[in-house]
Amino acid sequence: AQRRFQPIGEQGQARIAAARVLVVGVGATGGMVADLLARAGVASLTLVDRDFPEWSNLQRQTLLDADDVRAGRPKAVAAARRIADIDPDVDVQAKVTDLHAGNVLSLARGHDLIVDGTDNFATRFVVNDAAIELGLPWVYAGVIGASGVVLPIPAGGRPCLRCLYPEPPGAGSVETCDTVGVLGPAVAVIAGRAALAALRFLVGDPPDPRMTWLDLWQEESRALEVPADPLCASCGVHTLPALRGEPGGGDAVAAALWGRDAVHVRPAPVRLDPIALAGRLGGLEEVELLLANEHLLRVRVPMGGEAAAESTPGPGPTLTMTVFADGRAIVQGTEDPARARAVYARWLGG
Repeated sequence: AQRRFQPIGEQGQARIAAARVLVVGVGATGGMVADLLARAGVASLTLVDRDFPEWSNLQRQTLLDADDVRAGRPKAVAAARRIADIDPDVDVQAKVTDLHAGNVLSLARGHDLIVDGTDNFATRFVVNDAAIELGLPWVYAGVIGASGVVLPIPAGGRPCLRCLYPEPPGAGSVETCDTVGVLGPAVAVIAGRAALAALRFLVGDPPDPRMTWLDLWQEESRALEVPADPLCASCGVHTLPALRGEPGGGDAVAAALWGRDAVHVRPAPVRLDPIALAGRLGGLEEVELLLANEHLLRVRVPMGGEAAAESTPGPGPTLTMTVFADGRAIVQGTEDPARARAVYARWLGG
């Protein structure tokens, strides 16, 4: 049926069937876009996500189910499994990692298009600059509450995301799905618009680089022109600031996941065996082993530090730490990066 749609036709379908797409973040929006592109016949999908599923995700993240939550299956792995069930002919690769300036070029190279399914602007700016460096088009998409935006960005920018936002909004300065909620139907509409923009890029009929804003609850929409800034550091003067300054080692990088009461800790690159680590930590009196599989380990550990010292007698406050095979961890129960780093160092070193 898709081939009968004249703007695609046999030639466009052949281009889709040869395309390689990188989807960064496969939660709600990214997962739905990946689903739509797989069903449209895209040859190859690379799914990058740093996170694991939680029960609250199932309201809107349609490539995940209850078994994924119970098994502690990382989102990228769960999404790849589901897409393989949808179409076994799709070459789908799961990358359970945090996309950042130090790895984005290697992850993105060889693809024809990047689709944004992330939940933070820092990563989006890295994607923006990498897409410009590699000459790739990409699609920026975001949903919050009942509203969302889609901005198709052509290869080389002109305009690009930095033309719209000269600097990434500061952490905590914008609302998130965890602070104000999000509606599944809004995700579906924005994901559909993003997938449509992706298909237009792939068939060689690129969409107009305007930002579409939709409020599904109020039934309002706007198409906004984004002027190309000749002095834009990304697509204007081409200094690509988001690709510079990535730490090359030393202390772990820790950043609060706003609205989740959690901190993401990323050390220098390392490989861990979560099951072997479970054997080492699981026998310790202070550590409660919650889950272990080939992808991640989840433990409950003492909070430590001043907060624990000031608590009432008896068992002290605890944190839940999920450690991935690439050495990263998400520490739940705190928004203090220093405390999360300290807990990580205490139990894992580094």
